[in-house]
Amino acid sequence: MHSGGLELALVLLLAAVVAVPVFKKLGLGAVLGYLAAGVVLGPDGLGFVHDSDRILSAAEIGVVMLLFVIGLELSPARLKVMRRSVFGAGALQVAITALVLGGLLLVDHFHWKSALIVGIALALSSTAVGLQLMSEHKTLNSDFGRLGFAILLFQDLVAIPLLAAIPLLGGARSETLSWEDVAIAVAALALVILGGRLLLRPLFRIVARTRMPEVFTASALLVVLGTSWFMQEAGLSPSLGAFLAGVLLSDSEFRHEVESQIEPFKGLLLGLFFIAVGMGIDLDRVATEPTVIALGVAVLLMVKFGLLLVIGLAARLPLRSALMLGSVLWLGGEFAFVVFNEAQRVNLLGSANHDRLVAIVGLSMALTPLLMIGLLHLLEHGAKKPPKPAPAEADHPYDDGAPAPQVLIAGMGRFGQIVARLLTAQRIPFVALEHNPETVEDLRRFGNKLYYGDPTRPELLRAAGADQIRVFVLTMDDPHTNMRAVRLIRRLYPQAQVLARARNRQHAWRLMDLAAEPFREVFGSSLEMGERVLTALGVAEAVARDHVLRFRDHDEQLLRAQHLVYDDEAAVVQTSRDAREDLMRLFEADAGSDGQPTVDASTAEAARRPRRE
Repeated sequence: MHSGGLELALVLLLAAVVAVPVFKKLGLGAVLGYLAAGVVLGPDGLGFVHDSDRILSAAEIGVVMLLFVIGLELSPARLKVMRRSVFGAGALQVAITALVLGGLLLVDHFHWKSALIVGIALALSSTAVGLQLMSEHKTLNSDFGRLGFAILLFQDLVAIPLLAAIPLLGGARSETLSWEDVAIAVAALALVILGGRLLLRPLFRIVARTRMPEVFTASALLVVLGTSWFMQEAGLSPSLGAFLAGVLLSDSEFRHEVESQIEPFKGLLLGLFFIAVGMGIDLDRVATEPTVIALGVAVLLMVKFGLLLVIGLAARLPLRSALMLGSVLWLGGEFAFVVFNEAQRVNLLGSANHDRLVAIVGLSMALTPLLMIGLLHLLEHGAKKPPKPAPAEADHPYDDGAPAPQVLIAGMGRFGQIVARLLTAQRIPFVALEHNPETVEDLRRFGNKLYYGDPTRPELLRAAGADQIRVFVLTMDDPHTNMRAVRLIRRLYPQAQVLARARNRQHAWRLMDLAAEPFREVFGSSLEMGERVLTALGVAEAVARDHVLRFRDHDEQLLRAQHLVYDDEAAVVQTSRDAREDLMRLFEADAGSDGQPTVDASTAEAARRPRRE
């Protein structure tokens, strides 16, 4: 096939569009769909692509973006809480797995240096596949999901010294690690952390004031790719740089907006990464040595599964969770391909062993989604009672113990701030979004927790956790923005309750068309002023209050009646006239002998109802 960039891009996109829906429909997951597409397109399949290494190198940006998004969900405080899991369970898993697999390689006549490097490389699991599988099965926030993420994070940290050790063990003295290299790496880490704290928020504030979404997208990509490139130039992992950038932005007001901008690129490039991994599986080697490859895959999976099961039980996970931990992390990792290539370059691996190991790791990644589905079916079939689905959880790899917000306030002007203050006084958690960067900056200065973003964008709502929101409160000034947001929420989250600010009666009717509950912005305050006018004229407070309650009840009935005919101007005018006469007759009929109205049951009921603005 012609290897032009346009043709190649079309083939890859077509493969993803065809394979992923089919595999999802069959219940096999998106990861396996991407891997299968890669096998079919690769040099050992239909041969549409021959240079899979070039695609893999480009697609690794997807892994970088994945680590950035994970970093956005982990504030420094949460990382501190996770330190025992990261450096305890993570270190134990890598050390024991490397010793066991390295020992087996020594039995297979590997040199001790090669066995050490390959053993550590095989101990690492695929961050991309593992996190994607947990995300698909909604288990990132489960007990084994949090422990699995901590282990994966430690594995990413181990990758740095492992790459540095390969030239040392291979005898490439001209490329050995020096104290100067160590100093550069430490300085790069310090520069990213300190510079990020000082520069990232001001940068996004300036960009947000432009009100140009494409500039914000470019800025988010610049931060991710720029930090990754800088860390790579310093001899460190680009994924580590992206992860640190995400952590530095995790507590900022731009967290949800940045995540929504990066998410589409991350998903597409991560899919391309899985396709490239599928292309790299050497089917010729598998066909030539099926017994050796099958045995290697079986040993890798069973050793890692057994050790992860023990670690999970030692961490006091239930047996089911420990089994799930093993099924997510027993595969090989994408970083192993890099290690094998480096080891071959410094003569620690021969080409035959290199090809075998690449095939073993690639097949383990391809089989894991299927094996995980099989294990899930066995666990559900073997359980006496199927586990109840967990209540709506945040799909994040952490749990800080705080309840997930069930209220989202869009628009933090004067209207929205009143609602937010009331919820805060009742200790009800909520998520607040505001599209004006100056308002965000001002309110955050007074300790308010809100995020910058446009609530009319579906990806931003998803990033803010809208799938768990029970009540959406829309208080934006612009009626058109309110309507767009209501339409979007009704389409994406039809079960949620929507309370929306209405500019006037016409706006309220359009909101009611979308099954949203309108709150007219000056209606309540106007009634309060009217009540005060009556008392200033000498009307008793109880009587004035009764008049106001009756008027409110009557006007809300009129609003509902006119909603049925609001597209007919003549009908609206007539109902208004009829309602005015009905209201006057209502007060006249209710007046006592002294000319004062009495309070009946309907008035008392109206007084108990919440007041609608």
